[in-house]
Amino acid sequence: MSRAVSRLRSSLALLVGAALVAPLTLVGADQAAAAEYSVTALEFTVRAGDRSCTLDADLYRPAGVDARHPAPAVLATNGFGGSKSDGTTDALGRAFASRGYVSLVYSGLGFGKSGCLITLDDPAVDGKAASGLIDFLAGTRAADDGTEADYVVSDGPGDPRVGMIGGSYGGAVQLATASADRRVDALVPLVTWNDLAYALAPNATGARHGVSSDTPGVFKWQWTNGFYLIGEGQPLLVPSLDPSRFNHLTCLHFSTPACDTVRLLNSGRFPAGSTRQMLTYARSVSPVSYLADVQAPTLLVQGQADSLFNLNEATATYRALQARGTTTKMIWQAWGHSGGHAPGELDLATGNLDTSYVGQRILAWFDRYLHLDTGADTGPAFAYHRDWASGYGTADALPDASRTLYLSGDGALVDERSQVASGSRRYTNGPLPTSHSESSLAGLIGLSDPAPYDTKGTHLGWTSAPLTAPVDVVGAPKATLKVRSPATERVQDSGDAADKLVLFAKVYDVAPDGTQKLVNRLVAPVRVPDVTRPFTVELPGIVHRYETGHRLRFVIAGSDTAYFGNRGLRPVTVVSAPQDTGVLELPVAR
Repeated sequence: MSRAVSRLRSSLALLVGAALVAPLTLVGADQAAAAEYSVTALEFTVRAGDRSCTLDADLYRPAGVDARHPAPAVLATNGFGGSKSDGTTDALGRAFASRGYVSLVYSGLGFGKSGCLITLDDPAVDGKAASGLIDFLAGTRAADDGTEADYVVSDGPGDPRVGMIGGSYGGAVQLATASADRRVDALVPLVTWNDLAYALAPNATGARHGVSSDTPGVFKWQWTNGFYLIGEGQPLLVPSLDPSRFNHLTCLHFSTPACDTVRLLNSGRFPAGSTRQMLTYARSVSPVSYLADVQAPTLLVQGQADSLFNLNEATATYRALQARGTTTKMIWQAWGHSGGHAPGELDLATGNLDTSYVGQRILAWFDRYLHLDTGADTGPAFAYHRDWASGYGTADALPDASRTLYLSGDGALVDERSQVASGSRRYTNGPLPTSHSESSLAGLIGLSDPAPYDTKGTHLGWTSAPLTAPVDVVGAPKATLKVRSPATERVQDSGDAADKLVLFAKVYDVAPDGTQKLVNRLVAPVRVPDVTRPFTVELPGIVHRYETGHRLRFVIAGSDTAYFGNRGLRPVTVVSAPQDTGVLELPVAR
């Protein structure tokens, strides 16, 4: 193997281990627990979509569990790029087997030693494959070597009592499975998506499908191409791949529609026909399209530090499940795909499933819906990690109280509309990105990430007076804006959405010494549907205290290094007057 290939393989492995499965940091139960269960490697040939696929799995069977003494089951699979043997997935099997559950963990389709293409948790493929494993837990089918399971608690003929848990790619597959198989009894999806159309190319305005707009968003090129590299790099990570994992038509290991989506996004062009096809596909493999079919009680856990799948995604899923009548609760923990680990949070590497807040909530969820313990306290409807206070904040519903601020023509962010000064301000984007929020994969490959910045002349900012009391923001701020861009107005109806105006909205916390913090480095990319009309931007959700003496600074910028930007130069003017100006609304916890 050449040094170049070796270095690439190491980099891919690092990305897999650190980026897309490490957020769970789940290393199994302690060594003493090993004697409490046996581990058996199994293979299953399942029908998934139009192919037969081999699933590589490990069965963790607690000691003493048999047909006379059955136990509920927990099913789990890996994050993107992982396998049944990675630290996270293996740990899930061990952690729950040591607590008396029959655990079945498997490598998702296209990963590890499992066959078939990567289809992005498609319910008709990945969900169907998982359903085949539920058949095994039900005792209605055997593994390929004849192994049977007749020791899982049953709710009826062919209906095992089974829950699912996992993060990111291993989170969405739970919802996909439950939408197609009503035998699933409890779900715990961590740090996963609602709509891939939003996750990969977010448009923070005009949402009509969960979080997503009919106008294609702004390409999140770093995260998306990182995933693509990991998927296509599987031959370097897993030698001797199953031939069913090769797609000779367009790319190596993804389904053709997935490849077409990535290529369209990288092209920087969004012609109407291709764009509709891309949005339709991305949504078809996303929970936004099938949540109406999910009945299993669902505990959603999402990370505040997550520029890949932000809090808005979990919020959209939570609201959709509630509207459908599905039992659901939601926790916003500190860590996500972008880091953010906080002391005392869920981390099975330190054995704190029983002592961390999120871990206790997960155990209680399974106690209630797998052990049918009606006395189990599953906690409040909504909880969120606070870095300014001990413990989690809790509420019966998402905060809806708001503080309204107005964009003044002199660059101030004021409390009353009457305080708005009339004025006009202007910025323009450059030929290259001139603002920076994050380098999405920097920390994962050992590189430093510069602090967020905006270059003079390429953004506009509005700054409040120093706060006289702390302001606790819990949720997604919203901004209603109207901009002028004659250069965009001339071309925005060309039929190519890439001709529409792109901008990035964000809120900084400015300390008394002038240093500023972009909370979790989150921004709201916007592709404005029509620059002649006002539009409302929903920024990524945050949990943050703006302290006394600090100031809020709302910024719109013409570019961002983590995203594709405008096609050509697009000067933008913002006009303010007391009766006609932009508005910033902050969801404030009481």
